[in-house]
Amino acid sequence: MNTKTFQKVGGFSSISLGLIYILAFIVYGGILEYPNANATDTERLNFLSDNYIVLSTINLISYVLFGILLAVLVVSIHQRIKDYLPNLSILTSIFGIIWVGLVIASGMIANIGLNSVIEIGIDEPQKAMSIWSSVGIVSEGLGGGNEIVGGIWVLLLSIVTFKDSFLSKSLNILGFLVGFAGILTILPIDLFKEIFGISQIIWFIWIGISMIRKPLKNVE
Repeated sequence: MNTKTFQKVGGFSSISLGLIYILAFIVYGGILEYPNANATDTERLNFLSDNYIVLSTINLISYVLFGILLAVLVVSIHQRIKDYLPNLSILTSIFGIIWVGLVIASGMIANIGLNSVIEIGIDEPQKAMSIWSSVGIVSEGLGGGNEIVGGIWVLLLSIVTFKDSFLSKSLNILGFLVGFAGILTILPIDLFKEIFGISQIIWFIWIGISMIRKPLKNVE
């Protein structure tokens, strides 16, 4: 695959990442009806069991597939920025790859944990939900509950490309917003998670279109 083609693949991957965010918002926020705070362990377990296919599929898409597409985007963007500020470009890509690993690991742990919890819950629902709580903590800690690493990647990328025409100034400014919002998700304030998620949808789609429309310099 030549460089131009890979750049387009990276662009379409970026757009797909934005669409995956939208899909996740719809499923988690609009389709699934979670048990209320007063639900018993059995009711929570029944929810997981009844929605096993939906939950495992959306986890696979929004974490594992997301991570694979993100890896393509990180590498394709690195091709474009590696000559701007070489050392900072390498650091930027390192954070991108770390984010890839965290996202994929988070999804795999969530799915494996879901399967185990449902099996254990047949005989011991209380123990199963205790395990599910632990699975959730680990999964959220890796990538579901904070977006620090992703925020750093976007922020560094925006710094590296700030004086270059690869990204428009408006897109760079949006990148700074996405980056700072992602880093601030370390705080127990849901607003920053919402800002990061919504702004990154726009950022992924916008940067994807930019990569598809604007070829690399000096590429045959």
